[in-house]
Formats: sequence, structure tokens, C-alpha cells
Amino acid sequence: MDKVYLRPIGPVASPQSVEGNAVRIGGGMVYAHRFAISLRRDGDVVARWLTDADGIAGVLGQLPDSVGESAEAQWAGLRSVHAPLTLGQRTVRLDQPQVMGILNVTPDSFSDGGKFLDDAEAGREHAAAMLESGAAIIDIGGESTRPGAPAVWEGDELDRVLPAVEYCAAMGAAVSVDTRRPAVMEAALDAGAQVVNDVSALRHDPRSLELVAARGCPVVLMHAPGAGADNLHADADYGNVVFDVFDWLAARRDAALEAGISAANIILDPGIGFGKSLADNLALLNALPLFHALGQPLLLGASRKRMIGALSNEVASHQRLGGSVALALKGMEAGVHILRVHDVFETVQARNVWRGLRDAALTDFSDLPAD
Repeated sequence: MDKVYLRPIGPVASPQSVEGNAVRIGGGMVYAHRFAISLRRDGDVVARWLTDADGIAGVLGQLPDSVGESAEAQWAGLRSVHAPLTLGQRTVRLDQPQVMGILNVTPDSFSDGGKFLDDAEAGREHAAAMLESGAAIIDIGGESTRPGAPAVWEGDELDRVLPAVEYCAAMGAAVSVDTRRPAVMEAALDAGAQVVNDVSALRHDPRSLELVAARGCPVVLMHAPGAGADNLHADADYGNVVFDVFDWLAARRDAALEAGISAANIILDPGIGFGKSLADNLALLNALPLFHALGQPLLLGASRKRMIGALSNEVASHQRLGGSVALALKGMEAGVHILRVHDVFETVQARNVWRGLRDAALTDFSDLPAD
């Protein structure tokens, strides 16, 4: 079976730096001049073309008819401009990187487990601080998804999540609920959440697809190799981790569309750290621009992940700020739309400086020849 993949590989600071021969990627603030088109047959890459934006049509014309439609869709997907998300009182634009702040109300999160579970005032203060620092969305989770974490009873998850959703909604926050369970999704949406963030990509319970479609809310579909009902980190067996994750996300996107979920409400996440080795994570991070070819907004959750410790003498999770910001900047350079992070103030500051540099590049004509 043939499959094709269109990957931007030549980022440029601005279109004028290559005399206009660049493509805006994902409707954001990044541009690409060069592209790699890979043809994969039965799992193996059998051909690869490199071209600039002007040469894309010629390369696509050389592809087998069996992948022609997919290639055209991916080329359109790379250039998609995504409408803002309307989340309660807030509008979240996707033409620039946005920051999603993490609020864990669990006893066993790898990063801040227990800190905000039994102290609602501490949770409220943390959420308010993230909003004041520039978080566009607050993501609330009541179940740890770290490797080896025990499953949580639905009633306990509801008891943890709903008070946090309510106090965040009361302060005017856009709220995402990080859960695999449709009962928790529904209750959280009723309590004021506007986004579902499901690490099982709506596989844990077949009712989730129907619920999200009926509620008409945005949903984050994250890649994880394990079966949705059990260990999400298990069963990792990749021939090519980048292409395999791409295909998996394409299939989940299509399943969501077939269930009646609007394309405008589907956000995709490559699932850094879920059933992936250090080498797998690094490969995915370096290939992030490829995922724009799926035609959906992208979310990156790499904050304080174990891979940072693996590259930094196994430092503890609370000592991974530098690595977290580095990975967030990697996401920005790849055109990722939403960055899910623990350290909102520092990430927003980095984003603002990065955005200033991008804005300046768009208006810098100093290296152009005079008329």
C-alpha cells in the first residue's frame, strides 16, 4: 500500500527573504521554502523528492494515482488558516502560538501531584496566576497519565475535576478538561469547560465520540500507542515513528469527522512521552512541521517531560524549566498553535520575545536590493 507525506524542511524568517517563494504554514507565523515529499510503500520509503514551493505541482504530478488525492489534501492542509476558537467569554486566535496552562488536581502527577487537590484556594490562586501571566486556556486534569499510574474511579475523578472547572470558569477562564471518560467530559462541560482534551483520542469509551459531536466543542486528539482502556504507554511498535504517528492521527481525525465532529473543532497532539523512547520523541519534535499536512491545529505537550531529564543528567521534574522552554520554542518554530505547559509565565515571556522577532522579520527589508 502506498502512502505519501509532505514535510516542510526549509524554514525561512519571512517570505521576502526568498523573494516571496515561501508558504505560510498552518496559518501561523512561520514560513517554509523547501519541502520533502516521501513515498512509502508497505512501510518502507521508496522515493523522496526535494523541491521549493514553485516545484510542488511538478512533484505531485509524478506520484502514483493511488496517493494523488492524499498529496493534494496534505498540500492544502499545510497552508490551512485556522479560525479562532470561541471558548466562552474568550476568543483564542490560532494565527500565533497560544499557551495552555496545566492545573493538575491529582495526588500522583509526576510534576505537582497533590499540590492543588485538597486545597481549592491554592488551585484557584495558581489558575489566576496562569491567567494573569497570559495563559489562553487552563487545562484541568484529575487523573495522572504518567507511566504506571493507577486508573482512577470515575466518581473520584469527578470530585477532583468539577470544583476546579467551576472556580476557573467563574474567573472567566477558557477551560479544557483533560479526561478519557465521557461522564467526566459531560459534567465538566456542564460546569463551564469548553474543550475536551483526551489522551486516548476518544478511544477509551465509544460514547465519547458521540458526546463530543453532540456538544459541538473543540477536542484534542492525542497519539498514544496503548489501548484506550488500559495502559496508554504500551504496545509501542513503530516502523517509522514519525510516519506511523502521522497515519494514526489521520485515522483518528477521520473517525472524529465520521462521528459528526466538525473539522473546525479537531486539534491534534503527537503525544510526546506517551509510549515513545527518547529517540522517538526527538524524531517527532524535529518533524513537527509535517503534522500541519493533516490540516488541523496542533497542540504540543512536552513541558517537564521525562525526555528533558534524560538529556539533563536526570534532573527532577521541577528542575526542567530550561528544557521545557527550549521545547516550547521548538514548537513555535514549527508553527504549533497551542503549547501545553506548567510554567506559564516563562513560556509566555519566551513566546512574546519570539513573536517580536517574527514580526520584525516580516517588516525587515534591509537586505533587499534598491530599485
